[in-house]
Amino acid sequence: MKESLAQILYRLQLAEKQKAARRKCFISYYSGDQAEVEAFLEDFGDVFIPKVVGVTDGDDFIDSTDTDYVMSRIRANYLGDSTVTILLLGSCTHSRRYIDWELKTSLRQGAYEPNGLLGLTLPYKNGAAHLPPRFKENWQEKSAGYALYHSYPTSKEQLREWIEKAYSRRTTHAHLIKNSQEMHKYNRRCEIHQVTH
Repeated sequence: MKESLAQILYRLQLAEKQKAARRKCFISYYSGDQAEVEAFLEDFGDVFIPKVVGVTDGDDFIDSTDTDYVMSRIRANYLGDSTVTILLLGSCTHSRRYIDWELKTSLRQGAYEPNGLLGLTLPYKNGAAHLPPRFKENWQEKSAGYALYHSYPTSKEQLREWIEKAYSRRTTHAHLIKNSQEMHKYNRRCEIHQVTH
């Protein structure tokens, strides 16, 4: 069946609207999941504007004991003008100190509006993952906390909806942010647990 002119215009306007609404998202992940992160970006990278590079041992600020300084450098060097942080969860993501630092900076309030926070379980481990403590403290089932947590998306539309919800929580749920714990100084032991989601 041939589309009418009105249907074509509606489809094009909707596509343009969706394109215009792409959010800048910082991708937080454990480097051991690099291949899965690349597959995620290949599948869904056109839904948002990705900012992928994260904190590494090569950064000159990692040995600083000044938490505010470290967070300001992470914001300036990595999160930048992103508005949503997508945490891609593999089996050892919870144990990495840099993940904790990126989450703490994403949730920081004051000079910047906090990033929305969306956790997604990578599909390759069949649900084997463990939430990082800072993320877990900000997530509650039934979307009652600040952070949102979902299994791997099944469509671009689904991911787009989740990103928009995380983005809107920056204002509607910011009072629920819990971010007072100290930053992890060291990587923790990687313990594999089943996700209870």
